[in-house]
Amino acid sequence: MQKPVIGIPCDLKMIGHFPFHAVGDKYVAAAAGAAGGVPILIPSLGDEAQIRALLQLVDGLLLPGSPSNVEPRHYQGEPSRSGTLHDPARDATTLPLIRLALEEGVPLLGICRGFQEINVVLGGELFQHVQEEAGKLDHREPATDDLELMYGPAHDLSIVPDGWLHQWTGKSTAHINSIHQQGIKRLADTLVAEGYASDGLVEAYRVEGSAAFAFAVQWHPEWKYWENTLSQAIFKAFGDACRERRMRRNL
Repeated sequence: MQKPVIGIPCDLKMIGHFPFHAVGDKYVAAAAGAAGGVPILIPSLGDEAQIRALLQLVDGLLLPGSPSNVEPRHYQGEPSRSGTLHDPARDATTLPLIRLALEEGVPLLGICRGFQEINVVLGGELFQHVQEEAGKLDHREPATDDLELMYGPAHDLSIVPDGWLHQWTGKSTAHINSIHQQGIKRLADTLVAEGYASDGLVEAYRVEGSAAFAFAVQWHPEWKYWENTLSQAIFKAFGDACRERRMRRNL
């Protein structure tokens, strides 16, 4: 059986004097090593015809994290503060890409920004500064250049009984990393929470009634996935869904 092709949308970012379409290596490595797919990068062109054509080439989509945030106009939020990093080209690509993937039954895994993007597409809202909300933890990464500390366990995850995450792992709790400032303010109506932080912030969800696998997490399971059974379970479930689509497409 051929390996499934997993598309990963790019950020459009400046490197030196020029814009580059770029994806963090850890997402590419996890799509290949943890999900067992053949990763391809999807440029952020923001062209619907291109998006539709690209979607026909893939068996699944992995929506990666990013230093940039979804522009608040997409969820009727207040204008963002000066200095907030946005990526309009990525928004113009991933938001319609998510809608089309859900319509056409393409397996979907969202991570961090990708988790927020799916919620926005389906009508949810985001906190722009979770740490400033009453009763919420500070979910931002520690001030360090040490990646082991940055991606180390930050808080507990309470896993919803009988949800997908519980079925995949048999666990009711886990320890997860936390590298985000934005988070779920209002969960879209078609999303079902799969896990919570101790402050009640939604950390994982599934798309209820989706034609194919559609799941997302706020943390970073791609980081050293080979050392983490929770991460391995998430990527295996996603990879299995991609393989199933590949097999159907080959019939």
